[in-house]
Amino acid sequence: MAESALETAWAALAQHRARLATQRTADFFEDPQRFERCSVSAAGLLLDYSRQPVDAAALAALGELADAAGLADAIAAMFRGEAINTTEGRAALHVALRQPRGAQIGGAAIEAEVLAERTRMLAFAESIRRGGRFDTVINIGIGGSDLGPAMAAQALRHFRGGASAGAHRLPAVHFVANVDGCALSDLLETADPARTLFIVCSKTFTTQETLANARTARAWIAGRLSEAAVPTHFAAVSVNAAAMDAFGIHPDQRFRMWDWVGGRYSMWSSIGVSLAIAIGAANFEALLAGAHAMDRHFREAPFGENLPVRMALLGVWNIDLVGLPTLAVLPYDSRLARFPAFLQQLDMESNGKRVTRDGGPVAHGTAPVVWGEPGNEAQHSFFQMLHQGKPRAAIDLLVGMQSSCGREDHQTLAIANALAQAEAFLHGRRGEGVTPHQVHEGDRPVSLLLFDRLDPATLGALVALYEHKVYAQSVIWGINAFDQFGVDLGKQIATTVLPLLQAETIEATVSPSLRGLLGAVRARRGGVP
Repeated sequence: MAESALETAWAALAQHRARLATQRTADFFEDPQRFERCSVSAAGLLLDYSRQPVDAAALAALGELADAAGLADAIAAMFRGEAINTTEGRAALHVALRQPRGAQIGGAAIEAEVLAERTRMLAFAESIRRGGRFDTVINIGIGGSDLGPAMAAQALRHFRGGASAGAHRLPAVHFVANVDGCALSDLLETADPARTLFIVCSKTFTTQETLANARTARAWIAGRLSEAAVPTHFAAVSVNAAAMDAFGIHPDQRFRMWDWVGGRYSMWSSIGVSLAIAIGAANFEALLAGAHAMDRHFREAPFGENLPVRMALLGVWNIDLVGLPTLAVLPYDSRLARFPAFLQQLDMESNGKRVTRDGGPVAHGTAPVVWGEPGNEAQHSFFQMLHQGKPRAAIDLLVGMQSSCGREDHQTLAIANALAQAEAFLHGRRGEGVTPHQVHEGDRPVSLLLFDRLDPATLGALVALYEHKVYAQSVIWGINAFDQFGVDLGKQIATTVLPLLQAETIEATVSPSLRGLLGAVRARRGGVP
């Protein structure tokens, strides 16, 4: 049988990798135009990939792989609102959530629905910010109902809009996710129930962890105030009207979701209501505008100038050709401390797949293991392994040109450290007078993402960049980035384990793999139900 265009493209890449296997990336800089040839800008971001182990011929072959995979058609299909989430028969239209009036992404009806719900949600957020009734807002959610908004609220904390709104102090916004209840308990120790608003974010209103925390919060309000106070102290984002009725969420404080939005892509929707309370409507709209600018670039730019596509192809090269299964994301801005954690869900929940869209086995490596911390702090922890350890990683360095807190002298030090690390990862240290313990091999693949300042538009563009990178890679690997069946199995088993923990005896039908452990847990808990 004749080799398909996709197989031919993969075979060509393997030949390029064999050709470059002994080539040091630093040698590519004999071309004085290497930086200009290997950098691309969009939506306020500059990607410098000159330290990646590719030359012009390998980059051209990567572009041919994208063409063979039908990436251009796949991008167009997403923006048309086609059911690209094939296993669930749904669109994946998170790009519609950040569209401005007149864009008609997904069609005129979807645009109208999105804009109407956005207006309603932002009006509610402003009423909470400026109403003076609440001084504490607690977002209760998990996964996509927590990671994105919590990350963005931390990243943009300097855009709160001042300490007060008129005569009132702005409410403090907190995020609670873990089912162990500790974060919630810590907040309730000092919160005033009369001045606390809870926002429950759960698409189905059935998520175990979210409901456990929400019920504890509800009991706290009902016990400290009254049952009648519950509707005024809770809002929710969900599609489950019956469950919200039973809980006591007032209809005016419910916000809509759509089945064409996956949880990890939902920050732009009403799931972001707590974020909008934290930063204000104008800054939330600037966040959407930055993401939309990246959307337009992804949709319109040729692949050679397309920032998300370039990042996607370099990732495929590093994972599948160079053999680097992990990606270290290292922001040199501590306000982005939670950005790596956000990307862990975005990338690994989307592309951590073993079968293709048609159910066959995946032929290549897929999602990298994403990890990271703020870069300067990480230099004093795991950079030792990055420089001299046997495991190797691809590396993204995120660097702002201006300080997020007005400390420009400190930011100059941060920039100097980021650039120094990029040089060290590239060149290493070898040669005469260098002992074996001091040798740095160098040749670590590094991409630098530069931006002027971490503001709402920049963060929006940054998140959308990685969203589109993940989607482009899923198309190349032939997988569905928008389902997450791997999340479900452990959660399903948890519903059967819980009554076993609460039972007085361990039944003989309990699996052998669980019986001994269950007994040890019960003994150490002293009979706690």
